[in-house]
This record gives sequence, structure tokens and C-alpha cells, in this order.
Amino acid sequence: MIDVPDDLAVNLRDHKGAAGREFAVALPGLAGRFLEEWGLRPDGDVMCGMCALVVPVVREADGLGAALKLQMVDAETVDEPVALRVWGAADAGVVGLLEHDAATGTMLLERLDERRPLTGLADAREAVRVLAESLARLVRVPAPPGMRRLADEAARMLAETPGAAAALEDADERRLLLDCAAAVREVAGEPGDRLLHWDLHYANILAGRAEEGRADEWVALDPKPLAGDPGFELFPALDQRFDASEVRWRFDLLCGVLELDRERARAWTLGRVLQNALWGIRRGRPRLFADHAEIARQLLGRD
Repeated sequence: MIDVPDDLAVNLRDHKGAAGREFAVALPGLAGRFLEEWGLRPDGDVMCGMCALVVPVVREADGLGAALKLQMVDAETVDEPVALRVWGAADAGVVGLLEHDAATGTMLLERLDERRPLTGLADAREAVRVLAESLARLVRVPAPPGMRRLADEAARMLAETPGAAAALEDADERRLLLDCAAAVREVAGEPGDRLLHWDLHYANILAGRAEEGRADEWVALDPKPLAGDPGFELFPALDQRFDASEVRWRFDLLCGVLELDRERARAWTLGRVLQNALWGIRRGRPRLFADHAEIARQLLGRD
């Protein structure tokens, strides 16, 4: 019997409502089903993210170490196996997909070393460089047909902005939000066609592949795939391990490594500030996140 961590059950309930609660209850049985169907045995403590359960396993047939990932199928997760296959074929530095069940969203993934996330790299600037290089490999790949599109996300954000701005308590933050939307409006007509990860932060990059000679390779995982402009990928590298004095340095490094037009990248990064602000406002938060507001001010030249 697989135990579901309390944190995962709470996150599923808070973010997915009744469907999330039902999924949490069903998880032990679902895990047991695929352990049997795919000939796996548990091999270590279960792990979880915000909405997924990961069970370290060994494949009985050949002794291969792997990771059984169970998550709800929704707009964010449905294209994950598609993206992993496309990136895998291009050797773009993502976790390998071994098995996939489309009906439940269950995946069997390559086993990486969860003890070696990029968050553990003490040198923050070196961590930014690693993340930038990982992004550069990913965004070289064009998005396959049928992938969610940044164009649609941008249209939804722009439509939601006027009402959301009115809900902010601070007048300066209202202006900041509207200016982020104005920047997105300038680039929305050219949303791009690259295959984006959309959630590449430092904890979503691990070191340690099983193959000989690749133990120190950095590998990306847990994408929320989207077709669009690579400039939309930069925000997590600026926000996580946040340091206000490093925002411009990080932004310039990312633009350089990814060979991006700086003004377009600035606009799409402001789009991520807008996206996060709208998420918070929908949940009753009447202020911007302080670090997000600082990133926007610096990119808009208002610091």
C-alpha cells in the first residue's frame, strides 16, 4: 500500500477541489494497479510535488531503476508525455519517458537523483547559467501540432486585466499591472512557436543520469508544455532564489544564452508577472507579490 503524503492531499484539495480530493483517495489503488501492470516494485520513499505523486521503483524484468509518476489529467498535464517524447527525440536534456497511460496520465520515467536538484548549487550565478543552458536546449525545438498556445493564454490575460486591476488596493500596483498588460499587448500578435517548459525553476532540474559518463548531466523535468515565445520562460530564474540586485544581471544572461531579442523577452517576462498577479487576484489577494512587483519595476526602468 502506497501512502499519500498529507501535503499532497491538501494541495490537491486546495487547487483541484472535489476532483482533487477524489484523486487523492484513489491514488493508493492507482499506484498499486500500475506497479502490477508494469511489473514494478517500490524502491524508496514516495515523493510529491504540488499535485503529483512519485514512487521510486525498480522494473522487475531488467532491474532498471525508474520513477512512477501519478497525476490528474488536466490542461497543464495532458501534453507532458507528448513534450517529453519530442524533446527526448531531439536530445534536449529532459527526463526520459518509459511508459505512459493516456487515460489516467500515469507515467513511468527515467530515474534521476532527487538528492541533487539545481537548488542545491551554492553559487547562485552558476545556477542561473545552468538553467539558461537547459532552457536554450528546450526552446530550440518547435512545438508539435495541437499544443496549448501562448497566444490563447495572452488573450485570456488581457481580457481579465481590467477587472483584476480594479481589485488591487494599491494605486501604484494597479498602474504596474496595467503596464505589464500593455507590454504583452505589444507582442501578443507574434506569440512564437517554440516548445516551452513553462515551469523551469531550479527545483525542476536534477543532476544524475544512470548511464555511464552522464552522472553529472543536468536534466529538466515536470514541464507544463506550451507553444510560444522563449521570452515567456525567463521569469522563474528571476523570481526563485530572489535577489533584487541580481535581476538585471540574470535577465541579461538569459537573453544572451537563449539569443533572445531583449525587448520581446522583457514584454513576455512582464506577461509572467501579469499571469501570477491575475492568479493571486482570483484567489482574493489584493496586492502583488513583492518580488514580482520589484522584477516588473526593474524591467520597466522604475527602480
